[in-house]
Amino acid sequence: MQGDQRLADAPGEGDLGPPPAEALQALREAAADGARIASICGGAFTLAATGLLDGLAATTHWIAADQLTRQYPKIEVRPDVLYVDNGQLLTSAGASAGMDLCLHLVRRDLGSAVAADAARLAVTPLEREGGQAQYIVHEPPPLPRGSLLEPTLAWVQDHLGEDLTLEAMAARCAMSTRTFSRRFREQTGTTPLQWLLRARVRHAQYLLEHSDHPVERIAVQAGFGSATAFRERFKRVTGTTPQTYRATFRRPC
Repeated sequence: MQGDQRLADAPGEGDLGPPPAEALQALREAAADGARIASICGGAFTLAATGLLDGLAATTHWIAADQLTRQYPKIEVRPDVLYVDNGQLLTSAGASAGMDLCLHLVRRDLGSAVAADAARLAVTPLEREGGQAQYIVHEPPPLPRGSLLEPTLAWVQDHLGEDLTLEAMAARCAMSTRTFSRRFREQTGTTPLQWLLRARVRHAQYLLEHSDHPVERIAVQAGFGSATAFRERFKRVTGTTPQTYRATFRRPC
């Protein structure tokens, strides 16, 4: 690669406390000298502590993205991507995303042919489809334990493939749709529709991981009605297609 460049890969502040002042000063001086600086995973916290990322976009491992946002509100944290290239300053997500970033740097400096050779030697794809969102564990939506909604939402999770309407869910709670929607947001922090969509995507993820059912069948089983609607919603939530998700996470049946 061309020019001076440094790699910030120290753990985040939430792990070992603030980075040493000497390290931060060394990074600032390197940047002032024109060095290209890249971070992998929690290294984004060290780079953020220098102030160099203020006003820029950055990423880190998805599990630490909220913490990075809280600690450094001047940074536009993007938890759904594998890496962010700001020119001189680059950040990547988890450890494997560091490989994506390194291949990106090779391609940027030496061209696609050299990068493709490097990827083959590393036994890794030159470009992975989708972003970090596909690796986020989308847990089933929370049930408000002990509330009037709990039996209804448990029933909904058992009938995701059916045509579930706001009116039908409200009726099971013996409430008007207006009262149901208000109570729902108070107890879950979201709307009935968003909760239902989240539950359907999580169920689809399970089916893609554990079954050999075609996408069209999974779309119906998860309650999306059509394969097209399913693919659009699934990609919006996970950042990848159902087929790619299955290829990545399929478990032996």
